[in-house]
Amino acid sequence: MKIILLPGDGIGPEVTRAAEKVIRLIAAESKIDVTLDTRLIGGASIDEFGVPLTDETLQACYEADAVFMGALGGTKWDNLEHHVKPEAGLLKIRKSLGLYTNIRPARVYSTLAKSSSLKTHVVEDVDLVIFRELTGGIYFGLPRGYTDMKGWNTEEYTREEVERIARKAFECAADRRKIVTSVDKANILECSQFWRNVVADVSKDYPTVQLKNMLVDNAAMQLVINPKQFDVILTSNLFGDILSDIAGAITGSIGMLPSASIGDKYALYEPVHGSAPDIAGLNKANPLAAIASVAMMFDYTFGLPDTAKLIESAIERTLNQGYRTADIAKEGDKVLGTDTMTDIVLGNIQKLKATKSKVTPYIDPTYYIVCFSEYDSE
Repeated sequence: MKIILLPGDGIGPEVTRAAEKVIRLIAAESKIDVTLDTRLIGGASIDEFGVPLTDETLQACYEADAVFMGALGGTKWDNLEHHVKPEAGLLKIRKSLGLYTNIRPARVYSTLAKSSSLKTHVVEDVDLVIFRELTGGIYFGLPRGYTDMKGWNTEEYTREEVERIARKAFECAADRRKIVTSVDKANILECSQFWRNVVADVSKDYPTVQLKNMLVDNAAMQLVINPKQFDVILTSNLFGDILSDIAGAITGSIGMLPSASIGDKYALYEPVHGSAPDIAGLNKANPLAAIASVAMMFDYTFGLPDTAKLIESAIERTLNQGYRTADIAKEGDKVLGTDTMTDIVLGNIQKLKATKSKVTPYIDPTYYIVCFSEYDSE
């Protein structure tokens, strides 16, 4: 398998280094042949090549099995024109690879419930997934522009664009708690009314899944006051961008949120957090969202759900052991840097894998059948 690494800007290279270590460890432990190819994107690419995404890098992504990206942007490039800013590279790669489904899980680990700015009883046991449409809507609609006197953007969706993301959300919900909450602004926006109508049509093909409609302003409030009500949230590009950041506050830190951007042929994985230039190079970044994004990669792209669960279990084990980066730390916690936190997760992956591989034989006295059971030595 071939994976393209796009470290990007700010803390991007640091969290990408963490992701790379996990990929290499899993490959070595599982005897998987993995080729990693590191390329530039965003501000780093602008500095080197004058554009946020080169044709050569895009072609390499076309030829890869999966793409991992760190983070893009920073104040250094804020004054550039829209089409040459670092974020333009992100929009281009999403559109070029056809990554129309953005999947953003938001799970509150039991040991992190107190790290949220919300009350513990509100956030504990929260486990939701946001399905954000990623290649349409106002971020891509035309015409767009601004003058000294006005600015304008266009919100636009086709039936195909809404149907395909809706089906992904309903399919996911069918394997979870069977609730899809479609978020829009149908009381004001024609495009949102169209969105609601198409989602309702799609829901007819999934009779076991309950469809709820919610206006985006109410959804933002409900995410804060009662996030447990949500299972799968389905929404547009703009609304999904905003709501997934709110989900970061629920989990205790946006540094805990992984994501997968998936199309019909290609997939890109990245932590939800930004480039955080204020802590870049200081070994303070939380690597867990990047590592969890690698878990999603092994699940969605490589069809290895057990490997994904192994990585997720290692993250949870690390948190249960009391280790924290600064963004999720409370008084008395063991605060670690990016590299040390990564190393502990790597160690827990190895321990968990070794534990899983151990079996204890026992004899069924009635049928004399030799059986095996897994055990945890700790």
